[in-house]
Amino acid sequence: MMDMVFLRGLFAMLLMQAAAHAAPPEAVLTHFPQPALSANQLGVIVNDDDPDSVAIAAYYRDRRGIPAANLIHVRFKPGRSTLAREEFVNIKRRVDRKTPKQVQAYALTWAQPYRVDCMSITTAFAFGFDPAFCASDCKPTRPSPYFDSSVARPFDVHKIRPTMSLAAASVAEAKDLIDRGIASDGSNPAGTAYLVSTNDKARNVRAAGYATLRARMQRIIPTEIVEANALENKSDVMFYFTGLTHVPALDSNTFLPGAIGDHLTSAGGNLFGGGQMSSLAWLQAGATGSYGAVVEPCNYPAKFPIPAIVMAHYLQGETLIEAYWKSVRMPGQGLFIGEPLARPFAGIAHHPSDGGMTLSARLLTPGLYDVQAAPSMMGPYRSVGRLPVGWGTSEIKLDRIPPAYYRFERRTDPAPAQ
Repeated sequence: MMDMVFLRGLFAMLLMQAAAHAAPPEAVLTHFPQPALSANQLGVIVNDDDPDSVAIAAYYRDRRGIPAANLIHVRFKPGRSTLAREEFVNIKRRVDRKTPKQVQAYALTWAQPYRVDCMSITTAFAFGFDPAFCASDCKPTRPSPYFDSSVARPFDVHKIRPTMSLAAASVAEAKDLIDRGIASDGSNPAGTAYLVSTNDKARNVRAAGYATLRARMQRIIPTEIVEANALENKSDVMFYFTGLTHVPALDSNTFLPGAIGDHLTSAGGNLFGGGQMSSLAWLQAGATGSYGAVVEPCNYPAKFPIPAIVMAHYLQGETLIEAYWKSVRMPGQGLFIGEPLARPFAGIAHHPSDGGMTLSARLLTPGLYDVQAAPSMMGPYRSVGRLPVGWGTSEIKLDRIPPAYYRFERRTDPAPAQ
């Protein structure tokens, strides 16, 4: 049970108002914040010179209900891995002019090009081309201000629009990817997180944090450390992190809708014709999101998704694009691919219990919440208490509260860790 500090005078007033307004017979939840990007906030960039891009954009707009005004048209020669810096700058200038003000993120509707000079194309669209996001000789690059943040509107706060490519080898594969993302929404899948520790010492650097991650996540989602070069014949893959040039036996596993999988290596973001496994292989095996480097990043963990961070944000109900982007401190050389709005852990369950109310989710966002109550669904709502929620909380039980309509508003200051 969570402790809540009530404002007793207002609660007494609420009881009197409830009697006059035919309040509900039990406590009813009307709002608990679980911020996530919506279709209205996603811009879809389509290359009108690429028939596949046009077809993917049309399908995505229809399936996700993207507003027509959010479809942003550009033209350039398709089928190339890389855009020159000068050509991209002109394209980006047009995109910026055409982007509606409410748009906070972008979806690209092509697999090629995936690179702009020395940057990934997804980071180039997010930040604009900037050599500070590039590196040679194994050096760090500019960090993202969006990293592991609670920001829900990245353009309004940071003037960046996180970008993800609906990458696929064909229109049919892109449609399957989109359908998987939509199927995942609110499904709260009973999957497992697999942390695969390989014998590739240079690419296995993320394994150093696996034990801590498992201890932190085990009661939220089943989390297994697998000491092997391959995960095989698993039917419940929700997260799969590893480090190898090529990942064997991907097709032997079943990825749940909304699943994330990636391998830490030098060139996974070179989607076609590279000497290492393409990140596309994850999507072709059934994952909904992946990530790979387009320029040699060396084995800087900061240039790859940090499993603990992407899992936490995703489990708190954020979309794929938000959770994945927030997990990479230095994203300049990395390509984000997948269905941006996939949101498998969306939704807050609630039901009356013992004269009170129980709220639950896979993982509630930590913070200090203002609890508001009203005698009718339309209000007026008044603050009746404050509720601290620590990290790792999946359920809140409020006992002995009067029948009323309740809503919660999260403050910016987080609750102390529990």
